[in-house]
Amino acid sequence: MQKVSLTLAMGDYDHTRDVATGQVPVQGVSLNVLYLPPEEAFFRFTFFREWEVSEMSMGKYVALRSQDDDSIAAIPVFPSRVFRQSMIYVREGGKIDRPEQLKGKRIGVPEWAQTAVIYSRGYLVHQAKVPLASVEWVQAGVNEAGRVEKVKLKLPEGVRLRPEPQRSLNDMLLAGDIDAVLSARPPRGFGSGIGRLFPDYEGVEAAYFKQTGVFPIMHVIVIKSEVLERHPWLAMSLYKAFEEAKRRSVERLSDITASHAPFAWLAPYAERMKALFGEDIWPYGLEKNRTTLQAFVDFAFEQGVCHRRLVLEELFPKQVLTSFKV
Repeated sequence: MQKVSLTLAMGDYDHTRDVATGQVPVQGVSLNVLYLPPEEAFFRFTFFREWEVSEMSMGKYVALRSQDDDSIAAIPVFPSRVFRQSMIYVREGGKIDRPEQLKGKRIGVPEWAQTAVIYSRGYLVHQAKVPLASVEWVQAGVNEAGRVEKVKLKLPEGVRLRPEPQRSLNDMLLAGDIDAVLSARPPRGFGSGIGRLFPDYEGVEAAYFKQTGVFPIMHVIVIKSEVLERHPWLAMSLYKAFEEAKRRSVERLSDITASHAPFAWLAPYAERMKALFGEDIWPYGLEKNRTTLQAFVDFAFEQGVCHRRLVLEELFPKQVLTSFKV
């Protein structure tokens, strides 16, 4: 039986690497892999759809779904998950050292629909009680001028978002023209005039998880719908392969016998993660991630990234929402 040839673009992650190298084969598939940084992969796939399977921003995916764009379909495999209290940047030596002080201030974002920014704004609104409409929002590239939004927005009434195409967020923050930056990628001036709002962010993020049950999902694996229509079995084949690659990765990184990465206490760190998150420290699938996904689509709707409220089941093909039992 001839295998289906697919190109997959994604970052180089330990928990997906066994799929990329072929050590975990995707049943029925001959896979060509492109390793690309997130910004490049998202841009090229969003605008040009240059390949069949891609890592994609969760924010952009839910935005498209909410506008009834069904040209791509996601499987509940999440290559990147990052808590985002660490991504709130302010001027070193400034007067802002608590999140609630951002009410009424000027805050820069690289894109309103950036997944990390959606989670950070959700935190500011729901935990720090900073209303969206109380902030003057500024959109610009983090370190380079000219970055633009990639999806159509439907901003809530009273929310102000001003593009600054000629300047970078880094330069505006250092100059005092904005008071904070929310960005997944650190500004160039980090450590030289720019610092984190939460220097001890790990403790803040662990407390946030214990309070909310939200372990932020940044990226998702998507497939062109036209490909999935021709080969509906692809969704489960890919899902099973990524699940097995992740299992092997966690097993490696939990092994105290040998060093599988250049870190001294890697295995004990894995045990710390299991104590916080449970035995499955990086869960795939809808049900294990329902709390996080529901919070995210709620944030996205409140912030005008989603044009309507989404039901979680519409995010993924039905064939990966259930599994057989033996």
